[in-house]
Amino acid sequence: MDSEPVVPEATSKSSAAAKTVRKPRTPRATVAVRKPVATPVAPVVEAAPREVVLKLSGLVKRFDDKTAVAGIDLEIATGSFFGIVGPNGAGKTTTLSMITGLLRPDAGTVTVHGADVWSDPVVAKRKMGVLPDRLRMFDRLTGAQLLYYSGILRGLDKTTVRIRTADLASAFGLEDSLDRLVTDYSAGMTKKLALAAAMIHSPRVLVLDEPFESVDPVSAANVIDILRKYVAAGGTIIISSHTMNLIERVCDSVAVIVNGAVLASGPMAEVCDGKTLEEKFVELAGGRKAAEGMEWLHTFSD
Repeated sequence: MDSEPVVPEATSKSSAAAKTVRKPRTPRATVAVRKPVATPVAPVVEAAPREVVLKLSGLVKRFDDKTAVAGIDLEIATGSFFGIVGPNGAGKTTTLSMITGLLRPDAGTVTVHGADVWSDPVVAKRKMGVLPDRLRMFDRLTGAQLLYYSGILRGLDKTTVRIRTADLASAFGLEDSLDRLVTDYSAGMTKKLALAAAMIHSPRVLVLDEPFESVDPVSAANVIDILRKYVAAGGTIIISSHTMNLIERVCDSVAVIVNGAVLASGPMAEVCDGKTLEEKFVELAGGRKAAEGMEWLHTFSD
């Protein structure tokens, strides 16, 4: 019997190789690593200096043999709330009177936005609103009439004057008093009316001598709010007062005047140098005396 031909078996390795199909390798994703990019440093740009709105150069005023103002030099920038302080008789009111053209200096110049107060008075005074100390007003006019004529004299038309009169009366709490004669106003009401008259033509500069004298605390707070908004909008205020804490609270710059000369001026923090304004003022002005004598005052009469 013939045997079947023997077919040789494939080896196990060959068989496995024949049966196994290798998958191609998937290439790994390449992750790009970004190098940190240096952020360019912006150059430091210093704020441009503000325009000088009021400049006093070598201002001198004498009354007979007394020198009230002895060569004052000051520059006040636009948008400043600038305080002037000093003892009685220091020359504050005299200085403000020369700034506003109410008093002619014996020497020196005053310019408002470049216009000289004495050689170009119309232009200079048009830019200012003024509240002098101990101002005498036309008290036989009503409050409304006084504001009306103040606006007309400043070149405003009638409609604008009426609108601004109503706005100012509302802001200063004088709505119910406009039809009354000024002679019947209290001292505080008169002061607020005078300030309203100084503001009616929207001046660039306000010069205020003791504006809060006789004004009650609530009204004073309202006035301060009005003045701060005026400065924030770009107006400039020069204010004189004996109330040191008020000046320190509302002003950003200050000048200390003693015997007609400026002993210190500049930003409030620099002038005060870590002290209160009152402490710095006493240090600069001196003249404080210890209370001595007058023992009779302590005996009390029957």
